[in-house]
Parts: sequence; C-alpha cells; structure tokens
Amino acid sequence: MTSASGSLSRRHTLNGLLFCAPALVGLAGLTLYPLGASLYYSFCRYSALKPPQWVGTANYRLILRDIAHRGLLYEAILNTLYYAALAVPLGIATAFFMALLLNQRVRGQAFFRTLFYVPSVVPVVASSVLWLWLLNPQHGLINLTLDALGVNALLGWLGVKTPIGWLADPTWSKPALVLMSLWGVGNAAVIFLAGLQGVSAELYEAAELDGAGAWEKTRHVTLPMVSPQILFMLVMGMIGAFQYFTQAWIMTGGGGTPPGGPANSTMMYPMYLFANAFQFFKMGYACAMAWLLFLAIVGLTALLFKTTARYVYYGGEAR
Repeated sequence: MTSASGSLSRRHTLNGLLFCAPALVGLAGLTLYPLGASLYYSFCRYSALKPPQWVGTANYRLILRDIAHRGLLYEAILNTLYYAALAVPLGIATAFFMALLLNQRVRGQAFFRTLFYVPSVVPVVASSVLWLWLLNPQHGLINLTLDALGVNALLGWLGVKTPIGWLADPTWSKPALVLMSLWGVGNAAVIFLAGLQGVSAELYEAAELDGAGAWEKTRHVTLPMVSPQILFMLVMGMIGAFQYFTQAWIMTGGGGTPPGGPANSTMMYPMYLFANAFQFFKMGYACAMAWLLFLAIVGLTALLFKTTARYVYYGGEAR
C-alpha cells in the first residue's frame, strides 16, 4: 500500500513537472540565460560579430571615464534624470486629481472613466505619431490652441520665443515628452480610483464633525489612506522613467534624423545604450551600461521604500 502510494505520488510529481516544463524552459532560456550572458559580456570586449574577449572591469571604467569627461553619456544621464524628476511627480499628481474627479457621483460616470482610461491603452507607436502632429510648431493643435487662448502672446511679452518649437527646440524638447507622458496616466488613475473607493466614509464624517474642509479632508484623510498606491506609482513611475525609450526614439528619429535630437536634448540613457549595442556594436559596453542601470534602479527603489516607510499606511497602521 505504501509502495503504491509512493508510486502514485511520484507520477503526480512527474506530471506536474511535465506541465510546468514549457514555462521552466522559457524562464531558463529567455530570462536566466540572457541575464547571465549579459553579465558575462559586460566584462568582455564584444561586438556581437566576433567572439567575446575578457577585459575585466574595463567597460565599467570606460563608462566612469565617459561620465567624468561629460560626453554624450553624461548628457544622456542628465536628460533621463530631468525627465524622471518632472514626469514622475507630475504624472502622480495628474492621476490622483483625475481619480478624485472620477470618484464623484455624476451622470455618465462610466463614460468618463472609460474616456480617461483609453489613452493608456493606445499603442505607444500610434500615440507617438499622433503627438508628433499635435506638437508640430506651425500646424500642431497644441500651438493653435495656445494661439487661440492668447498664451503665445503672453509668452512673447515675457520674452519667450513663440510659437514654441517643442521637439524642434532643445529648450522645450524634454518638456514636450513630459507633456505627452501625462496624456497616458489613465492606468495610474484607475489604481488611485480603487484606493479612493476603499477609504471609509466614516473617516470623512469624523473629519467633518471636527470642522475639516475639503482641503483638510484630502490632506489628512485621503492622502494617508491612498499612500500605498502613491508609493506603488512612485516606484513604478521611477522604473519606467529610467527605461524611457520608445516614445523618444520614435518622436526624435523621424524623417531620417538621428534619434536624440535636437542637439542630443532627448538622448535618454536607454537610447544611448541601444545605440552602443546595435549601432556601434559595442555590446560589452552596452551590457555594462545595462547592469549599472539595473543597480541604480534597485538602489533607488530600496531608498524609496526606506525613506517613505513611515508615511505609508496599510489598514490604518504605518509601516
């Protein structure tokens, strides 16, 4: 009896492993092996056309030297930090404000929620091409709207060159990318909306009895209770900003112009990594860049969790 039970158990285990085999093979072949290979290549001189040659930490030292000389890599790092510093907090604030509006009980609530969410599911390439038209300096809808509202006249009076060049002007190119990123915060708004609907109405009633107004209730009740969602969006936004690639590559590489323009003002770190790997065939250098980016993201994520733990509430308890 015991032998039969053991045989049946082994058969179930074997069947389970056979069912899991495709996922395990995919994990090993498409995730673990590329990770290990990229780590090895980061210590090699490798062009992807010839066998790799071990050079130790030469690629990492070369990266540090390029940063110290303030070349294109230095500009790419600054551009990425600039974009992250603007896009992440503005995206969180915009998504939170949208969620507050969508949480109101108004007629057509489902329609408005769908309307705000749709931009986040539009394919990235399609939305990038759309925004190329919207940001056109001469005929774009954004500049035409600014003209109609008199904003361009006000900017001209303040000494700002109008019409705004957006992606054709190094001063406005990164703000243009940030503006585009705010258009697709519908998924974050849905997460905030779920958090808002989980806030107990009794907390708002207690705040009203204490004489709290709309701002006080938002500050002392709503924000603390949705702090887990804020932390989640902060971490995910930071990771996404540090990996920002597709939109900038498409929008600044049209018409045969090299991506990253004008004047390298939109050359992001992942774009420079991609160029080194697949245009300059400096695969070892690119792998070293990728691992440094990974370490930077892990370090900043750990720092965010460490510094924000006291402000995040789960079930009414601070972590």
